Amino acid sequence: MSLNDTPTGDRVHIGFFGRRNAGKSSIVNAVTGQELSVVSETRGTTTDPVSKAMELLPMGPVTIIDTPGFDDEGALGEKRVQRTRQVLNRTDVAVLVVDGRTGMQECDRQLIDLFRQKNIPYVVAWNKSDLMAEDTECPEDALRVSAKTGENIFALKERIAHLGNAEDPKLQLVGDLIAPGQLAVLVIPIDKAAPKGRLILPQQQVLRDILDADGEAICVKEDRLTDTLDKLREKPAVVITDSQVFDTVAQQVPMDIPLTSFSILMARKKGLLEEAVRGAAAIDTLEDGDKVLISEGCTHHRQCDDIGTVKIPRWLGNYTGKQLTIATSSGKSFPEDLSEYKLVIHCGGCMLSEREVRYRMKCAQDQNVPITNYGIAIAYMKGILRRSIAVFPKLLAELEGKA
Repeated sequence: MSLNDTPTGDRVHIGFFGRRNAGKSSIVNAVTGQELSVVSETRGTTTDPVSKAMELLPMGPVTIIDTPGFDDEGALGEKRVQRTRQVLNRTDVAVLVVDGRTGMQECDRQLIDLFRQKNIPYVVAWNKSDLMAEDTECPEDALRVSAKTGENIFALKERIAHLGNAEDPKLQLVGDLIAPGQLAVLVIPIDKAAPKGRLILPQQQVLRDILDADGEAICVKEDRLTDTLDKLREKPAVVITDSQVFDTVAQQVPMDIPLTSFSILMARKKGLLEEAVRGAAAIDTLEDGDKVLISEGCTHHRQCDDIGTVKIPRWLGNYTGKQLTIATSSGKSFPEDLSEYKLVIHCGGCMLSEREVRYRMKCAQDQNVPITNYGIAIAYMKGILRRSIAVFPKLLAELEGKA
């Protein structure tokens, strides 16, 4: 991803679903105006979900996902269907492509049930209208379309755009926490785990959100923070730090200056913050042999002192004094069955859509497994959780009310 690209997690994810040979890939190509998917008369040509980030007018930045047929058969077919089910967890708008010659089948109805269960807005595209008899009846809420002739493809795009724009407005990262002209200090460690030549995505996004809010920002390493604060004429509105140096930074920032972290801000943006704060208390209940899942939404190259696989497990062991079993997951891989875990600790989710983060949160809630995130867990173990969420007064009041 280049610096000018919209992050995957901030794009509207549009999934195309249906039976084999219903014309999903042809519809994808027609809607996008590009040959994104391989098209063939052979059933089951699409064997794995195919994703493509692009600009789609009038929506803007989107991720298009073409999926295998939901009626695939055999052992391999079952795995493909499972992959398709997983795609639903990150789909913001669903397009059900129905072969208009045969009409709605049982697996099409199953997909609609899944859309409704997951509260995914959807549109039904009654495809191959050029091959349908003139008197073929089409459901009132469906669009007769033809990938071959282009019939109603524009109308389908308009319907998709309307559903995508109807999603709840996205939460800000930090722009609502500072007024125009106010200063934020960003603490960014540059160590052996930092990527060379660039900032990580949450840091980029926070910096951009501050500028969008007409605020001002200073970026500094943790060993230069005290000197930087001393040079300022006025106190900054907030100090935002990488969670890995929370304790070091907290010692340098006066108590009258708000302090939080990139990970905590990201948790709020993705809808996980409140649940993450509640879930952190489960750290105190961990016992020898308990299993903890540490999950990341990306698949970055692991460094020797990686936060998810090295630092957080070490801090958990030091804080609890227990011999814990640590399991990890990364990227789009997230276990549906969480029953073996006593706690889930998730990353900030910068590479995941809000819908997918909320899905993972709901998986944990439904199975009564506490879930928290990196920043909240670290703040909790360092004894500065209340201070780190004080920028959100309602959340702090809720936490103190339960103390």
